Amino acid sequence: MKFKRNIIITGGAGFIGSHVVRLFVNKYPDYHIFNLDKLTYAGNLANLKDIEHKPNYTFIKADICDFDKVLEIMRQYQVDGMIHLAAESHVDRSIKDPFTFARTNVMGTLSLLQAAKLYWESLPEKYDGKLFYHISTDEVYGALELTHPEGIKSEISAHEVYGDDFFRESTKYTPHSPYSASKASSDHFVRAFHDTYGLPVIVTNCSNNYGPYQFPEKLIPLFINNICQRKPLPVYGKGENVRDWLYVEDHARAIDLIFHQGKIAETYNIGGFNEWKNIDIVKVLIRTVDRLLGRKEGEDMDLITFVTDRAGHDLRYAIDSSKLHRELGWKPSLQFEEGIEKTVRWYLDNQEWLNHVTSGDYLKYYQEMYQGR
Repeated sequence: MKFKRNIIITGGAGFIGSHVVRLFVNKYPDYHIFNLDKLTYAGNLANLKDIEHKPNYTFIKADICDFDKVLEIMRQYQVDGMIHLAAESHVDRSIKDPFTFARTNVMGTLSLLQAAKLYWESLPEKYDGKLFYHISTDEVYGALELTHPEGIKSEISAHEVYGDDFFRESTKYTPHSPYSASKASSDHFVRAFHDTYGLPVIVTNCSNNYGPYQFPEKLIPLFINNICQRKPLPVYGKGENVRDWLYVEDHARAIDLIFHQGKIAETYNIGGFNEWKNIDIVKVLIRTVDRLLGRKEGEDMDLITFVTDRAGHDLRYAIDSSKLHRELGWKPSLQFEEGIEKTVRWYLDNQEWLNHVTSGDYLKYYQEMYQGR
């Protein structure tokens, strides 16, 4: 079967990537979607069990830093689009091992860019109809301040507490962690390839994602699991750090829209206009998990344990998505409380998936399956 488009999605076995792969495979049967993933600890093909036998889906185990392999894949499958999500993304890990983050996030992105450039330039139509779509993070922008850091009072709104200062597409980059520095560098390379070679690119910067299939080192799935098992909930500092939260399926919808309708060389911010202090999120999680498990709502509040703050911990992130809404009509479909309810229910209903991930069994299984491929 000849497909209308051949698209590589890097990191498609990861959290956000698996949702994007699933959406594209199901929505576009005339597209051939190639999931290119190294299957590190954060990549789990069990995330895609429901589509693994679809005729328009192919998994390729490969390292994005392997330039020769990437170029070979692009030529073999006549790839005309790339959605680049593969990245090391956990801030704590980047503090302990910055070299891995520089290798994957910077050199890996450069490998993909150069492969796309060389392959597409070799074609008669060159860049016509091609796109390199790079997914980045709001952390490249640095940090914002709270208007009223002491917290919300009854006479003022949450907007007044958090202020009207947001990350916009024009906000200058001020990364504060090895993770965000590596992502900032990769963003600059993507834009440089457009400015230097004319490579058709789009960059998006998103806020914190949450939802099903998220690796349980991240706050929301980690704490859901800990609450279930009545383990301590380690909260950095006083839990005052503020983040903007985006349901992962809303992010996947935005990626789909931007891939098809976004303007070349543009940047789009994707966020939920949905700011929460970490400590308030933890309390919502406790109440929700307790209720759904039939416990007295809020009885596990004593699991909260305040720990020494993370080095370089930014106070507040907040994305202004108005450009994306104004130009392409996208907006989040879920309020945070709705999304949290769906997310908690998913983890409670998929305990086997969670057990396989936390035990590491999934990693051994897929590494053995694809050994040497």
